[in-house]
Amino acid sequence: MCKMEKSLYHRKLWEIKVRLLGDNSKVEKLRNSFASRSPTSLWMIRVVSVLLLWSCFVHLMALGDMWGPRLFSGWPSCFNQRGLSTALEMKSLPAKIALPPKRVYQNNGYLMVSCNGGLNQMRAAICDMVTVARYMNVTLIVPELDKTSFWNDPSEFKDIFDVDHFISSLRDEVRILKELPPRVKKRVELGMYHEMPPISWSNMSYYQNQILPLVKKHKVLHLNKTDSRLANNGLPVEVQKLRCRVNFNGLKFTPQIEELGRRVVNILREKGPFLVLHLRYEMDMLAFSGCSHGCNPEEEEELTRMRYAYPWWKEKVINSEEKRKEGLCPLTPEETALTLTALGIDRNVQIYIAAGEIYGGDRRMKALTDAFPNVVRKETILESSDLDFCRNHSSQMAALDYLVAVESDIFVPTNDGNMARVVEGHRRFLGFKKTIQLNRKFLVKLIDEYTEGLLTWDVFSSMVKAFHSTRMGSPKRRLLIPNKPKEEDYFYSNPQECLQLLDEPLRVI
Repeated sequence: MCKMEKSLYHRKLWEIKVRLLGDNSKVEKLRNSFASRSPTSLWMIRVVSVLLLWSCFVHLMALGDMWGPRLFSGWPSCFNQRGLSTALEMKSLPAKIALPPKRVYQNNGYLMVSCNGGLNQMRAAICDMVTVARYMNVTLIVPELDKTSFWNDPSEFKDIFDVDHFISSLRDEVRILKELPPRVKKRVELGMYHEMPPISWSNMSYYQNQILPLVKKHKVLHLNKTDSRLANNGLPVEVQKLRCRVNFNGLKFTPQIEELGRRVVNILREKGPFLVLHLRYEMDMLAFSGCSHGCNPEEEEELTRMRYAYPWWKEKVINSEEKRKEGLCPLTPEETALTLTALGIDRNVQIYIAAGEIYGGDRRMKALTDAFPNVVRKETILESSDLDFCRNHSSQMAALDYLVAVESDIFVPTNDGNMARVVEGHRRFLGFKKTIQLNRKFLVKLIDEYTEGLLTWDVFSSMVKAFHSTRMGSPKRRLLIPNKPKEEDYFYSNPQECLQLLDEPLRVI
């Protein structure tokens, strides 16, 4: 079979030569030229021809998985069975994820950033800094995470986020490196760089007109504060969409954290729907906020001592009850139990506590567990060994809670901190999943009236339901308050530019 094909091949080759040469006289000359050559010359021509053909064959094979099987699958069976099976195996392999093409631009310098705060504060900051780096046309060095805050977590970026995915998935926007090139690193070691905190809530013109000239001048700029350094509003749509892209696509947790998160969700799903309660009633939050409602005198004293122990917690003298009435304190476990019951949450639903150790322990959790007996935590549904890799690493633990919170049927935060807001925004992005946004100022007033006997349960419950009926994570526009960015709606809690919403203007007050 193969010999017949080779004979046909030589005949076709000769016919092509004849057509190219055109007339019979030229054909005759060609035939005579071959006859006049010595055997050695003919042998050399054949060798060179074989080598050229083999080179073409190798180059065709090197085109890769996409063309290789397609190019050779239809050839006759001169190929052995081993080659055929290899081609079939290549076809059965999963397709490689196509990386976006690299964006080519003139690099204006290098941007180093040090994030501050907890996991979700740093997450938002990373999104902002990637966006800033892209529009300044600089090279971003993988951000450094906070290791000196209250949580004292030594985790590096690569311990929490998939750093290779982070770099490759955003390469069509900005160049990101794991570390400075050796020559530039040497400059930094010699102190030849500039360091500063950028101004909070800034727009892009600030970075273009004030920060970019510093990068060009010093070649390396280190921004040592990154929380809330980009405005919520007044930015171009493409800037806002890039912030979303980094948040929802560029920032993936490590495979180990992702896998453990999926396992927790699967365990919960096997038993039915579940609610994630971000019960922010840990010691650090109570000490920082000065909220001690329901605590005994010894606990109040302990919280006060802790607040004074951290000099960067600026507010020291705090009236707990006044702050609570203004809605500035996290709900207590007892207040949370009343609120969930009043909202009509099924008593038998699984409630996953996304938080650290609750201050006061079982004593303070009793009201909640009495009202909802299926309260669980990651520590109670996983083996202790499952958490060994992230034990004593608060940000890695928070990453696990984040994954479960995003996937839950209902998400209820008892405080409006960074995790509550960032998870809320992520759930909006995933299709406006139910997130109950509790109004604490309204609730504590109502709870006090109920506990004092001024309201019946039915009245209390109906008022709680009616007030929160429009606070379930449904589509809405961000509230914009000119010159008061801290009081307006946070971009990451409602990234409307990235969501499917009705075309209506921002609400301004």
